Amino acid sequence: MNDAAVTTGALARRLGVSPTTLRTWDRRYGLGPATREPGRHRRWSERDIAVVEEMGRLTSLGVPPADAARTALKQGSDPAGPGMPSPREAPGARAASPDVFVRQRRGLARAAVRLDAPVVQDLLTGAVERHGLIAAWQEVMVPTLHAVGRKWEEAGDRYVEVEHLLSWHVSRTLHRCAPATDTTPTAPPPTATLVLACVPGEQHSLPLEALSAALGELGVPQRMFGAAVPVEAVSAAVRRTGPAVVVLWSQARSTASVPLARHIADTRWGVRGARGRPVVMLGGPGWAGPAVRGALRPTTLREALTQIGKVCGDRSNTAVRQRG
Repeated sequence: MNDAAVTTGALARRLGVSPTTLRTWDRRYGLGPATREPGRHRRWSERDIAVVEEMGRLTSLGVPPADAARTALKQGSDPAGPGMPSPREAPGARAASPDVFVRQRRGLARAAVRLDAPVVQDLLTGAVERHGLIAAWQEVMVPTLHAVGRKWEEAGDRYVEVEHLLSWHVSRTLHRCAPATDTTPTAPPPTATLVLACVPGEQHSLPLEALSAALGELGVPQRMFGAAVPVEAVSAAVRRTGPAVVVLWSQARSTASVPLARHIADTRWGVRGARGRPVVMLGGPGWAGPAVRGALRPTTLREALTQIGKVCGDRSNTAVRQRG
């Protein structure tokens, strides 16, 4: 046994992810400790750690997890160790030039205006495959949706059908990105479930769908409730699932509710003496204004994933210490 080897909990803290994420990467992609001893806690060697660090680096760049895992494992087997991947080894890892994104946005917008659904779907799928989910969302999907929305506002009701067509295909693409839920009997129980919900009256759920898809790629347990969720339903979901984080999405100032955010932040679950409450994450431009004490306020999808990973990791480590 290598004295320098670390436990799964220690490695999760080091990487800023949850232990559940490490177990999921091991189960789905084989990114676990190379040496295992029956009846003992898993220990990660420096080589094992280098592989999962590379996995985390690539996924943060928007590389699809399966591609990132193949690259990390390949480089981990190289005596030189993991390093900067080449574009062929990790599709999407190389940052595209701004001109590439501009051309893709223009092509997508033109196809949407023509109501050419097959081309719209092909362009969206291609953007994800080439750049990864995060970059495709932030650099292609969101700017194109905004551009189409502005065109609709300037032309009256002439382009409502264009925005609806594009939104539907973006939603379809995001749902395809998220892997199927693992229902195998050997799968470890979720230790840090998330609740994702739009506030009452909010129908714009695409950003929340993007977050849900990205969390799904990382193997983070979640419950997605979608658009316009009543206050009572969110409260019930929080009490029943005991989430580490509750994400409340508000696109417009008219739907954001500070009292709602405070109410969810104060919602508790569990038995007396071991009660918990969630960290509230406020997503969307609707929350611009009065702050909610203790709430997270990410400005990008990548920032939201980073903050969620830290909270889930902290909660999982606390639970392990309490059980010990």
